[in-house]
Amino acid sequence: MERIKNAERQLQPIFYEIEEICFKNSKKVLEAFHLNQLSESHFSSTTGYGYNDIGRDTIEKIYATIFKCEDALVRSQFISGSHALTVTLFALLRPKDTLLSISGTPYDTLHEVIGIKENESSLKSFGINYEEIDLVNNDFDYKKIEEILKQKAIKVVEIQRSKGYSKRKSIDLDKVEKVISLIKKISPSTIVMVDNCYCEFVTEKEPTEVGADVVVGSLIKNLGGGITPNGAYVVGRKDLIKLVSERLTVPGEGKEVGPSLGMNKLILQGLYMAPSVVMHALKVAILTAKVLENMGYDVEPRAEEKRCDIVQNIIFHDPNKLIKYVQGIQQGSSVDSHVLALPWDMPGYDDQVIMASGSFTQGSSIEFSCDGPIREPYIAYQQGSITYEYGKLGLYEAIKNLD
Repeated sequence: MERIKNAERQLQPIFYEIEEICFKNSKKVLEAFHLNQLSESHFSSTTGYGYNDIGRDTIEKIYATIFKCEDALVRSQFISGSHALTVTLFALLRPKDTLLSISGTPYDTLHEVIGIKENESSLKSFGINYEEIDLVNNDFDYKKIEEILKQKAIKVVEIQRSKGYSKRKSIDLDKVEKVISLIKKISPSTIVMVDNCYCEFVTEKEPTEVGADVVVGSLIKNLGGGITPNGAYVVGRKDLIKLVSERLTVPGEGKEVGPSLGMNKLILQGLYMAPSVVMHALKVAILTAKVLENMGYDVEPRAEEKRCDIVQNIIFHDPNKLIKYVQGIQQGSSVDSHVLALPWDMPGYDDQVIMASGSFTQGSSIEFSCDGPIREPYIAYQQGSITYEYGKLGLYEAIKNLD
């Protein structure tokens, strides 16, 4: 534990800055609750078709207020962030349209959605074209983006802010704003879609505030606050949210249907806690970086670097150390601490994955979790902890497992 205490002493100025961001985002949430007159009646539940669900509708107004955009779709009918991204892509694209990813290859779970990996239900199978542009030195390839936009019609540009299972850095909002400005200058009708998973409330702004047309994220990550048990959100332009809602439900019915089934209070409580929970997750990530740096391991980002998301990478260059570390995180978890995490063939992934997630909600990444594919250079991707104290205890078990 002395290693952790030494790192904490070094990190106090950085922790203070994170606390300031938490305060500003808490103010943003509270003001959205006040503006939309949140009341106890909005905790009510609907079943069946879900007509006239005032709580559900108020939640979506609150999300639109927080993201400073025209409309929002916040539903428990989304099973994950990947599902929400899939629904959004199928809603916005039509046969012969082109989807362009400008942040390299998207996260593994979208490979079969797009058709990078063959699947008869993919976008590719519906005649939708796909191209991608890799990042250059962890920034967009502005020259190549400009060339492609001038050569051909691009219906949707996709930006994945968080790194996923890649070695690149996550993408900060300054770069997102710069590239959106370029895209809109060359091709104003191109839709810019941002995958915002793991990034919400890490900084004071969200992508819709810097020009993104549609933004997608999960409720079992940052904005669920460790309370919301499932669901996702899509926010942005009203006309685009209408298309997404009609792909999730039924053309002609869209946002008017979809029962809340008792979820309204949990979604609202999660959002209320989210700024604080994200703050704790960031502190744990930074503490992890400092401790592992001091132990001689490669980390990304480094403790003092600017953060774009809650994900912390530890690069082990050794499969056994990756496995040992993840197993240590499992041992320090609240649920299933007695279970030995092992690599397995996880659906949607090309490589075996080892995952520690002793969480109250299955797959929750805002609770303390750590995972990684068994492939070089053997990186552990750590996320979360809904409190700093539990994250610190989990980190202690993990580093003890490396000794």
